[in-house]
Amino acid sequence: MPAKSKAQQKAAGAALAAKRDKSQVKTLQGASKEMYDSMTEEELEELAATPHDDLEPRKDGSAD
Repeated sequence: MPAKSKAQQKAAGAALAAKRDKSQVKTLQGASKEMYDSMTEEELEELAATPHDDLEPRKDGSAD
């Protein structure tokens, strides 16, 4: 499943880094923490790998 927004892709990337022991889990917060707890490494990789050229900044369309 591809990411629906740049914010979602960024959160997935942070969670994926923690899953791979590249960053500390305690630094995660919000959506990235929830993703870390509920998704597999493969699911996170799929979200994080979405090309972001055509993605909205946020799912609701508001600016960052």
